[in-house]
Amino acid sequence: MRFALALAVVIGIAAPARADGFGTDGARGTDKGAFGVGIIVGEPIGVTAKLYLTDDRAIQGAVGSAFIGGGLQLHGDYVFHPYILQSRDSFVLPVYVGPGVRLIDYNNGRDTSAFALGVRGVVGMLFDFKNEPIDVFFEIAPVLEYKFSSGAGFQLSLNVGAGIRYYF
Repeated sequence: MRFALALAVVIGIAAPARADGFGTDGARGTDKGAFGVGIIVGEPIGVTAKLYLTDDRAIQGAVGSAFIGGGLQLHGDYVFHPYILQSRDSFVLPVYVGPGVRLIDYNNGRDTSAFALGVRGVVGMLFDFKNEPIDVFFEIAPVLEYKFSSGAGFQLSLNVGAGIRYYF
């Protein structure tokens, strides 16, 4: 139930905006839509979405099951695409970086659960196809979070994921 609600919020907020593509450097195909939805595998495993605001800036997020920590995770990032590692006729390989937030409801399968709120710093690489409305990505994001349970406090965590998105 919480998973469906979080997904509806992400899609509802992101859907109205539109971008034209990356422009003269060719990083995005001009026929590709600005909003993409797909899957992410890693930490978390679930649904991911990305909305391009301009040619080199986007909002991305994911909601899913925290494989290592256990429970439901929701995160969102504001990312910049400052470098293009490679640009070919069929694809572009940009790097992205940016700040973000993470909410997680840890549930270890017993009666105990704990809520945590944290800040993320994401770094990723994007394999962006020019002639197809998809991209493939890999990212890593260290997280500094505050766990709201007795005696837990601040802790470091790590998100690592890979996935694919289809653009509309």
